[in-house]
Amino acid sequence: MDIQSITSLLISMVVAWTVYRRLRRTIGRQLVQTGRLRYGIGVFTVLGALILYASLSDFTLLAALIGGIGCGALLAPVGLNHTKFETTAEGRFYTPHTYIGLIVSALFLARIAFRLASQYLAPHAEAVLDPNPFAAYKKSPLTLGIFGVLIGYYIVFNFGVLRRSRAAVVPVLG
Repeated sequence: MDIQSITSLLISMVVAWTVYRRLRRTIGRQLVQTGRLRYGIGVFTVLGALILYASLSDFTLLAALIGGIGCGALLAPVGLNHTKFETTAEGRFYTPHTYIGLIVSALFLARIAFRLASQYLAPHAEAVLDPNPFAAYKKSPLTLGIFGVLIGYYIVFNFGVLRRSRAAVVPVLG
C-alpha cells in the first residue's frame, strides 16, 4: 500500500467519524455543552473563511459559497423554531428538529458521494486536468454552495442554541 492510498484511507476514516458525530448530534435530546457549541462555531467559521479566501479569484465560486451560506443562515432560524429547549435539575437540553439537520447534512454528503463517484467512474477525465484528487472540489460551484449551506446553518444554529439556552432558568430543587 502506497502513501497516497494510506493518506486517502486516513482522510476517509476521519471524514466518516466526523459525519457520524455530526449526524448523531442532529437526533434526539442533546445536553447544551457551551464549549462544544463554541468550538463548532469556530471550526465552521475558520473553514468558511479559508474556503472564501480560496474562492476570491473566481466570482462563480465566490457567489455560490456566499449564496449557500446565506441560505443556510436563513434555514437555521427555522430549525431553531422547531427545536425544543428544556431545563431540568440535570442541566439544559435541546432537541433539534431531526429532519432539518439531517437534510442539511445529507445534502452535503450526497454531493460529496456524487463527486467521489464521478471521479472514480471517469478517473481519466479528472486526472488529465489535475492530478490532485481534491482539486475538483474547489472548482465546483454546486459543491461550494452546498458546503456554504452547511456552514451557514450550523454557525447560526449553534449561536441560537447558545443564546436560547442562556435564557433558560435552572429549576431549584427542594
